[in-house]
Amino acid sequence: MPVLLAFFYFCYFAIIAVHIIFLPKVLSNIGYTPSEIGIIFAAAPLVRFLVPFAFIKGVQLNHHIFNYALLLMSLSAFAFYPALHSFYLLLAANIGLGIGLSLILPFIEVIALERIGKERYGKVRLFGSVGFILVSLVLVNVLNTPQTAILYLIAMALATAGFGYVIATRETAQINRSDTPSGDSFTLVKYWRLWSGLLLMQVSFGAFYNFFTIYETERGISLNMTIYLWSFGVIVEIIMLYFQGALLKRNLLGILQFTTAFTALRWLLLFLFPTNIALLFVSQSIHALSFALFHSAAISYLFTLYAHKKLAQQFFFGISYGLGGFLGALGAGYIYELWPTQLFLVASGVALCSFALLRSASKEASSQ
Repeated sequence: MPVLLAFFYFCYFAIIAVHIIFLPKVLSNIGYTPSEIGIIFAAAPLVRFLVPFAFIKGVQLNHHIFNYALLLMSLSAFAFYPALHSFYLLLAANIGLGIGLSLILPFIEVIALERIGKERYGKVRLFGSVGFILVSLVLVNVLNTPQTAILYLIAMALATAGFGYVIATRETAQINRSDTPSGDSFTLVKYWRLWSGLLLMQVSFGAFYNFFTIYETERGISLNMTIYLWSFGVIVEIIMLYFQGALLKRNLLGILQFTTAFTALRWLLLFLFPTNIALLFVSQSIHALSFALFHSAAISYLFTLYAHKKLAQQFFFGISYGLGGFLGALGAGYIYELWPTQLFLVASGVALCSFALLRSASKEASSQ
C-alpha cells in the first residue's frame, strides 16, 4: 500500500503543479485580466469549502463516491481544452475539477494516516512533492502553447484516477465502514479559533499560489529562475517531509503557531525584496515550515482531535484550502490589479492574524 500511495501522491500533486504554476501564466498570456484569473482560480477552492457540508448530516465519503469523484476530476481536466478561450466554460471546468479534488485527497489522507501513521506519513507524502517539482521542471522547457499545459493536466488527472481507483478497491472493506461514533456530533464552533487560524493561513497563500509567477516575472525575474524558485521550495519541503517524524511527536498546536509566524516573515521578505535572488531563495526555504510541517501537523492534530476522522479531513481541506484558497485567490486578484506592489505585505498581515488566532486556540485546547 505505501507504494500505491506514493504513486498517487506523485500524480495528484503533479496536477496541482500544472494548475497553480502554469495555468495562471497561460491565462495571463492569452489575455485574461488579473481579476478574471482570480475569479477562475477562486472557483475550485470555493466548492472545496462547500462540498463537506453535504456530508455533515451523516452522508459518508465511501468507495463509490470516491470513484465518482475520480471520474469528475478526469472529465473536468479534459474540459479545459475546449474551454480555454471562454471565461464561463473555463470557470465551469475549474468548478468540476475543484469538486473532484475536494473529495479525493481527504479520502486518501485518512487511509495514509491509518495505514502508515503520522511519523511515517511524510516519507510517503514527499512523493507528491517530487511529482510537483518534476512536472514543473519538465513543463517549463516544453511549454510552447497553452494546450501543452492542458495536455499535462489531463495526463496527470488520468494517472491519479488510475492509482486512486486501485487504492480504493483494495481498501473497500476498511474505508466503507463508518468512522462516526454513535451519539457523537461533529462541530466546528467548539474549536473556532483553530479553524479560523487554519483558514487565514491559506488565505495568505492566495498571493503566492496564484500570483507568485506573475509577480516575479513582471519584475524582471525570468520564468526559468521563477521555476527554480518554485522547485527549491519543493526540495526543502521534501527534506522536511522526510525528517519531520520526530517533530510530529511534539506539541502539534505549538508547531502550527511556529509555522504561521515564519510564514508571515516569508511573505514580508517577498514584499521587501522582490528582485533579490538570494533573499527570494531564503523566502522559499521557509516553505519547509509554511507548507510541509504546517500541513502534516494540521492533519495529524485534527486526526487526534476528532472522532469523525474523514469528515475532519474534509473540513480541513474545505475550510483551509477551500474557503481559504477562494478568499485568497479572489482577494489577491483584486489587490494585484489595484496595488500590485502591496500584495505580499497584505499576505504577511493575514498570516500574522493566523498566528494570533492559533496562539489563542491554546485556550480552547486547555479548556477541554
